[in-house]
Amino acid sequence: MVKFTSVGHIAIRVKDMERSLDFYVRQLGFAEILRLNYADDSLFLIYLRITDTQYLELFPDGVGDKVPGREAVAINHFCVTTDDIDQTVRELAEAGIPLTRPLIVGADDNRQVWIEDPDGVRIEIMEMAQDSMQEQGLRRLHAGERPIERTTDRPPPAR
Repeated sequence: MVKFTSVGHIAIRVKDMERSLDFYVRQLGFAEILRLNYADDSLFLIYLRITDTQYLELFPDGVGDKVPGREAVAINHFCVTTDDIDQTVRELAEAGIPLTRPLIVGADDNRQVWIEDPDGVRIEIMEMAQDSMQEQGLRRLHAGERPIERTTDRPPPAR
C-alpha cells in the first residue's frame, strides 16, 4: 500500500490576488516563497509557506464571489494548527480578522476557531489536545487495534 507522510499543500483559486495576499501574508503571517508565471509573464500561482513541509498555493482569476456553502460537494475547509489558540485568537483580533465560529472544544476534543479568507474559504484553526482523538487513533493504529469510533451529540446538517 502507498504510504503518505503529510498534506503537502492545499491549492485554492482566488478572485483578487492582492486581497488574498493581504489576508494570508500580512494578516495571517504565511510567507510567500515563490511565484510561477506563464511564458507571457502572467501569473500562474503563488506558493505560501505554512510550515517547512506544508504550503498553500494561490491561483489567480477565480470566478464568482464566494466558495460554495459548507454542504456543497467540494473541499470543505483546511486546517492549520497552533500551540496556543488563545494567543492566536488575540492576534487575529488585532489583525482585524473576525471569527466566523467562536472558540469551542470540537467533537474531537481539540480547541478550535474558524475564520474565512476574502473569498469565503473556510479555515479551521486548531490547538491539538495533549491526548487528542487523533493521537489516540494513531496509537491504536500502530498497535493494530480498531479505529476510534465515537458518537457526537451534534445534530446532522439540515438537508
